[in-house]
Amino acid sequence: MAEERIDSREVGVGPYPGGRSAWPEDARLDPTLLEYGDRRNVADKYRYWRMEAIVADLDSSRSALEVAIENLDHDFNIGSIVRSANAFNAEAVHIVGKKRWNRRGAMVTDRYLHVDNVPGPEQFVQMMVRRGKTIIGIDNVAGSTPIEEVELPRDCVLVFGSESEGLSEQMRANCAAIHHITQYGSTRSINVGAAAAVAMWAWARVHLSR
Repeated sequence: MAEERIDSREVGVGPYPGGRSAWPEDARLDPTLLEYGDRRNVADKYRYWRMEAIVADLDSSRSALEVAIENLDHDFNIGSIVRSANAFNAEAVHIVGKKRWNRRGAMVTDRYLHVDNVPGPEQFVQMMVRRGKTIIGIDNVAGSTPIEEVELPRDCVLVFGSESEGLSEQMRANCAAIHHITQYGSTRSINVGAAAAVAMWAWARVHLSR
């Protein structure tokens, strides 16, 4: 008899071992997932959990970090930025501008976040001022400072622009500071999705790892 081959790349887990009689008595668990398996892109601690239960648990430990993305041209990187915001358990993600955005790169992680739409920079700035959030731009423009040389404030919102245009002039004018990521190769800029992940890590390194 040939040895059964197991694909180590398979995501998640199969049906809960032992059948229905072995199911734990836990209201957070989803009977459908217990019966058929859980192949979602979630941390192991959340296997078989209902989506609403996961969101509730994340809400109990959200970080103070907020993220905003200017949706100027349906940038495919928006989904990637949303996914990174989920990884750092951001308090909220704000899509500034067009309401529709490219969700493909988010890998459905937006379901576990609080994502809203803000019509434009003016309304976004007003909202952040009311809530006492410091607006920090991430863009490699003239006058920006290296992010590795500063300590990002705890109660801030990191704002990212489009891949092609960067932050709009109106958004830049309302940032308390604008930082860039120092580069050492020949390219002028790195992908905005990658830059966002680095910036969120820089914030988390100070405020979540202590």
